Amino acid sequence: MQLTEILSELISFKSITPKDGGSLKFLSDLLKKKNFTCTNLNFGNKKNNTFTTNQFASLKNGNGPHICFAGHVDVVPPGNLNSWSSNPFKAVIKNGKIYGRGACDMKGAIAAYIVAIYNFLDVNKNFKGTISLMTTSDEEGNAKFGTKKIVEWLKKNKIKIDFCIVGEPTNPKLVGEVAKIGRRGSVNCQLTVKGKQGHVAYPKNAINPISDLIKYLNKLQQPLDRGNVNFQPSNLELTSIDTGNVVDNLIPEKISAKFNIRFNTNFTSQGIKKIIKDRLNSVGKNYTIKFNVSGEPFIKESKKYKSFLKKSVKEIAGIDLKMNTSGGTSDARFISKLCPVIEFGPVGKTMHQINENVKIKDLEILSDIYLKFLEKFFSR
Repeated sequence: MQLTEILSELISFKSITPKDGGSLKFLSDLLKKKNFTCTNLNFGNKKNNTFTTNQFASLKNGNGPHICFAGHVDVVPPGNLNSWSSNPFKAVIKNGKIYGRGACDMKGAIAAYIVAIYNFLDVNKNFKGTISLMTTSDEEGNAKFGTKKIVEWLKKNKIKIDFCIVGEPTNPKLVGEVAKIGRRGSVNCQLTVKGKQGHVAYPKNAINPISDLIKYLNKLQQPLDRGNVNFQPSNLELTSIDTGNVVDNLIPEKISAKFNIRFNTNFTSQGIKKIIKDRLNSVGKNYTIKFNVSGEPFIKESKKYKSFLKKSVKEIAGIDLKMNTSGGTSDARFISKLCPVIEFGPVGKTMHQINENVKIKDLEILSDIYLKFLEKFFSR
């Protein structure tokens, strides 16, 4: 199958997190044609809508290094269908682009590395080593039963991977501009301050918690650090403030503020929690706070394989690949506990947007880069 055919089929599966919609069977059917062994790894519970389908497919041909391509078939909901120019789950090719939910994030990359694997195996039947694909339907959601569980299964079964490429859309404008060699950690926080409810005309009979909250938030706005050689400075961003008030003449009983902290390798999540509590305690103790850690910061790279990717990009796209750690969290945070990992995929300009799309030429370039990388990876 051609790249556009594979991607069109993938888009047709309504794989909204955590459902794969039949897309993993489609992938396994493609891979079995090249003698891959496909193992379904299902976790979660259907009763609470956490049931997640995952797949680990591998082709071992003698002794040699093991390269893994990782990705997700799940997509975010399409939103208002009337805002789309076409059915989000029916691929449309127009003006050199393919439109549909997941075209950019990240079914396009999956199609690109399937084609790269096919092209590699057609010419290199006697390669020595292992090629695998790690695919989940739980990346866009809580990610509790997806790649995290696959990595645990791989460790339990003592399956060693030498290097992994995650096909997330990393490029801002052109394929070959940027790869991610790490990511910052993320902590979501909810700060609640209590007061005493009362009428706004009688403030002496009430305690307004908003005044205290402002003091706490001012203290939290102080810089966390200046960054380091691989990471930008950590940052705290306020995302919401809520009193639950529906009238204008009521001093609220309590007020809550939500904020997110993206932190670099200067800290761990435990260290961040301590800093936040210390800062709050320096102002007062009329608060409660809840933390939810989404991921720890990481950077885990291989100089050799990083060089292979840079050379592959230069040879195919004619671009000097830059590597950084900016952006949000991804499943690479789980894979980093298993092996060196780099994220490299298509242009991410339209991911999660109405009329999500990707340039066909970009995917062809991406697939050729993946192919060139495979050739270098298994060269002796």
